[in-house]
Amino acid sequence: MESLLRRLLLLFLAGLFLATGFAAPLTPAARAEIEGLLGRLEMSRCEFQRNGTWHNAADAKSHLLVKLNYLEERGMVASTEQFIERAATQSSLSGQPYQVRCANIAPVPSRAWLLSQLQLMRSAPAAKGAP
Repeated sequence: MESLLRRLLLLFLAGLFLATGFAAPLTPAARAEIEGLLGRLEMSRCEFQRNGTWHNAADAKSHLLVKLNYLEERGMVASTEQFIERAATQSSLSGQPYQVRCANIAPVPSRAWLLSQLQLMRSAPAAKGAP
């Protein structure tokens, strides 16, 4: 009985690890969408806070691309939403949430800012194939 419970526990843990640890490979379309999202960040001239320090948008883009490459090499990101959740929401070192501050507007969590920009990108006429 104990060996059966041990096997079930190992199977459960292996399934949990596989379900949460890895994702399907990032498609070229998803990669392009993420790069477009980070391009929007860079062009926004907003500031990006990580670990208590504000950085310009170009530096933020570079930092997030490094994190994207890390996740992509390990097969841990398959969509833009996964990228936002796993790389662009909080510091993987400190756990502190990232913030975005644009002009004189109060900072917002990076997750909210990025998801709103993603929604705008996806709803744009060019995204739907219109001229």
